[in-house]
Amino acid sequence: MPVAGLPLPLDALPASLRRFADPSAPGPARQMAARGLVPVRGAELVLLLCQLSADPDAAVSETASRSLRGLPDEVLLPACEASLPAPVVAALADAFPGRDDVLERLVRNTGCDDETLVRLARGASERLGELIALDQARLLRVPAVIEALYRNRNVRMSTVDRLVELAVREGIRLDGIPQFDAYVAALRTELIPEPEPGEEHPMDADWRAAASEDEDEDAVDVDAADGSEAVKKRFVPLHQRIQRMGLKEKLRLAVTGNAAARALLVRDRNPQVARAAIAAPGVTDVEAVAVARSKEVSEDVIRYVAGRREWLRNYELKRALLFNPKTPLGTALSLLSHMHPSDLRDLSRSRNVPGPLKTAAAQRLAARQKGGG
Repeated sequence: MPVAGLPLPLDALPASLRRFADPSAPGPARQMAARGLVPVRGAELVLLLCQLSADPDAAVSETASRSLRGLPDEVLLPACEASLPAPVVAALADAFPGRDDVLERLVRNTGCDDETLVRLARGASERLGELIALDQARLLRVPAVIEALYRNRNVRMSTVDRLVELAVREGIRLDGIPQFDAYVAALRTELIPEPEPGEEHPMDADWRAAASEDEDEDAVDVDAADGSEAVKKRFVPLHQRIQRMGLKEKLRLAVTGNAAARALLVRDRNPQVARAAIAAPGVTDVEAVAVARSKEVSEDVIRYVAGRREWLRNYELKRALLFNPKTPLGTALSLLSHMHPSDLRDLSRSRNVPGPLKTAAAQRLAARQKGGG
């Protein structure tokens, strides 16, 4: 993926690199430069390879990218600590995902701009997240970094608490955190833990166990006979961990967790937790259909599902809403025109939906049978 700002203008490069990075230079010469076979060393070599990785010639770009990723650590790591332009820092962050030894140096690099730091915070490991969280002055200047750390399940719960508390103390509102006011209210009732260096608070171990649940599927079984719901056996441990959580942890897990966590949290008795779960960015239309079928979610959740136009393109979701007695009557009536005759017939006979909806379904079905639409 191209990095904004690359390639740099030739006059922004050191004079020693310009002839190797010049797009008008002969192709074979630029290929040699892309392989690193030119008299350039250290940070200048890294800069040159980043520049050529954005070359308009695809062959040169691919060769340079491959050479960059293949650099030995004794060249790469010191270069990451050198003075580098912001686009080069961004390119290195892209080239070495998951390499904390590289990314830690880039976070400390004065060329790491705000956009790159936010991006690194979104995908940071626990260790890198702790490093990013240390620069409180910068986080207060760029609150989007705190929001990114909040949404990153790898970041310790205690660290997120301290950063949110810091922002609130400084009068900064973090609108990128869903249900922010509820989170802050819960935070004010607790003592923020300060673990000893090298140790973690017990809440962090509990958080890691819940957030690392990797089975990305619905955690709830629905009995088709009576509509009753039960937690699937393999998700009982996750269910138990969630039950032990406080409001803050649930709100954050609703945003950072997977489908299994959301399937449990959307049924939470606290409406703020349930709303955070159904409104989480990772929710798919498949999950939305399961929620629309549920008799255990709140009417507010059903109303939210019914208000998402992109989900309403799914026929199964519309059908699920119609057969759910918690769907607002006005919403249900508006969906009747989309239903197949067989579903209208079933709806008109259902004992679980309001009488006016049954009557409207019967009338709609009769009109269609008479050719009236």
